[in-house]
Amino acid sequence: MITPADTPIPGLLLFDLPVHGDSRGWFKENWQRQKMTAAGLPDFGPVQNNISFNDAAGTTRGIHAEPWDKFISVATGRIFGAWVDLREGPTFGVVFTAEIDPSRAIFVPRGVGNSYQTLEPNTAYVYLVNDHWSPDATYANLNLADETAAIDWPIPLDEVEISAKDKAHPRLADVAPIPPRKTLVTGANGQVGRALRALYGDAPHIEYTTRTELDITDPGLATSRRWRDYGTIINAAAYTAVDTAETPAGRTAAWAINSAAPARLARIAAEHDITLVHISSDYVYDGTATGAYSESDPFNPLGVYGQTKAAGDTAAATAPRHYIIRTSWVIGHGKNFVRTMASLAERGIDPKVVDDQHGRLTFTDDIAAGIHHLLDTGAPYGTYNLTSTGPARTWANIARDVYRHLGHDPARITPVSTADYYADAEGPIAPRPHNSELDLSRINGTGFTPTDAGSALIEYLDGQGDAG
Repeated sequence: MITPADTPIPGLLLFDLPVHGDSRGWFKENWQRQKMTAAGLPDFGPVQNNISFNDAAGTTRGIHAEPWDKFISVATGRIFGAWVDLREGPTFGVVFTAEIDPSRAIFVPRGVGNSYQTLEPNTAYVYLVNDHWSPDATYANLNLADETAAIDWPIPLDEVEISAKDKAHPRLADVAPIPPRKTLVTGANGQVGRALRALYGDAPHIEYTTRTELDITDPGLATSRRWRDYGTIINAAAYTAVDTAETPAGRTAAWAINSAAPARLARIAAEHDITLVHISSDYVYDGTATGAYSESDPFNPLGVYGQTKAAGDTAAATAPRHYIIRTSWVIGHGKNFVRTMASLAERGIDPKVVDDQHGRLTFTDDIAAGIHHLLDTGAPYGTYNLTSTGPARTWANIARDVYRHLGHDPARITPVSTADYYADAEGPIAPRPHNSELDLSRINGTGFTPTDAGSALIEYLDGQGDAG
């Protein structure tokens, strides 16, 4: 039975491997994906298997930290292993030691310094890694004799074989910690992108991109970055011109951005063990349901925009590690319904507003906070509805709330049907779902509760729409 055990270093897992022996020798399953992932070992996707053979007892190697994961075991012999956390964070410099023989193995996450000393001659040290060596990668090394780490080597270092290169490694105070894997945010100038920037700030491992810096519709996207350095992609880029999507040019652009691009990102995420976060829409539904839509309800989009978003969701779901965030009626920093109503109120305009579509506003601060929560807590992968909370409202209801809060008569809003509102429109008009209410049970079950839409609306208006 495989029994993993935690260590003082987060993610460093030591476990026993069953060894079956008889008069002929012994056998073990050194790496058995199904059993080991079921026992709690990360499904880290090894791409290379290396063996270091050591003639003599006392051979000492390390301390090396690389930007990839390792699965370490011993084929023959025995080692004393020492691991030092060389990652940025509160556990930088924490040490763990253990003896490893053929009946034990250890999983070493990226950025944790690895070293060992052979305790028997003819020791074969075996390790699987999930990336290929690259001169462009970030490495960290620590001196084997570092006084802060104070590793209690079984055989004194002045009595063993050590390479000149390992002897020259720096002390802990001079080690540059290995940064976390990068997080890429696409669509960084959009409403959701700006909220993510406000939440995550300018941490060096967060990369914000617009289409100018990274075109996710480019067929060469897969070679545009060293993707192994990334741990998360948050795809906040989207084509959202719902009506223009019904035109020939708009249809082409919508399919490229909302469908083909997420498919490319999903392939990249699958190949490089990246978590993909993708923003979805209520437009994947036809709006005919009598209650709130759950994440498992079938797609039935009415127009091109909804069709492309449904296709993008399907593509994003092919990434083994994915969060699809389904939203509705997004309000943040940028052009949106609330800003439009506030402007009309201040200019003395009495608008007609649709009153046969109902749903909830989704403030981008909620979207950003929900994404952060799912990633930070390691919630189960999958699709999550995420809107602000409160009762479903119509667009006309919300417009009245805006007028009322800004000191204007809400009776200046004239409610109309969707059909009447667009009766005199020029050009194609996309069909809208009449019911956009999304059930929030699943994301609430992870411990995240979005803000009340009514309260958030007041705060948004009081801040002139700058929040989010």
